[in-house]
Amino acid sequence: MTTPTRDPWARLRLATPARIGLGHVGPGQPTAALLAFQAAHAAARDAVLTRPDFDGLERRLASLGPVRRIASQAADRATYLKRPDLGRLLSDESAAALADAPKGADLLILIGDGLSAAAIERQAVPVVAALIRHLPGWRLASLLLAEGARVALGDAAAAILDPTLVLVLIGERPGLSSPDSLGAYLTWRPRPGTVDAARNCVSNIHAAGLAPELAAQRLAWLLTEARARRLTGVGLKDGAPALSAPDGSS
Repeated sequence: MTTPTRDPWARLRLATPARIGLGHVGPGQPTAALLAFQAAHAAARDAVLTRPDFDGLERRLASLGPVRRIASQAADRATYLKRPDLGRLLSDESAAALADAPKGADLLILIGDGLSAAAIERQAVPVVAALIRHLPGWRLASLLLAEGARVALGDAAAAILDPTLVLVLIGERPGLSSPDSLGAYLTWRPRPGTVDAARNCVSNIHAAGLAPELAAQRLAWLLTEARARRLTGVGLKDGAPALSAPDGSS
């Protein structure tokens, strides 16, 4: 009788969502590992292809301030995925609507679907709510809820609304362990053509990554420093103090 051997990978699996030490059955994976992979892949595809519940998001965001709905020139999801350039440009209707909006706010926050519907549905509202608490006295533009958005759609909106800073909260490309990760990109006085080196990014915002409250603390520090130094990007290093959630976790 063969004595079962202890799994040497068990402790390591507790420390990471990565797929390690899965074993094999002949040349293939064990059935449980294969099914888990297929489920994770399906969740990632759903995150990319599903349209967020924009009406529900608008209602939830409205409790935090006025909301404006805008869209890019990507008319549908298939076009959005094939033509990233169109996701950086405002639709004609949205550009015309923003032309009548108040100008010159301290901060414009744009929430865009990006590559994960689940990310903005789960993370955007708590991040915005916490961030507003950490920025007392700031003049905020109406929240922009954008469909078919790439990061640079914030640049196009800034060219019309002329805010000091723009923060784009957008669904990140999903991985096999994080289909609902939100990214946050902040830029000092962006305009169309602004390069990525002029932005700061806080990424991996989700329940198993950077919690929304901690992300808001980091973003508030970066935004405050950006306004004081009049820059973002490679010239603004993240020197935020150690972060802690209300429950004391970090």
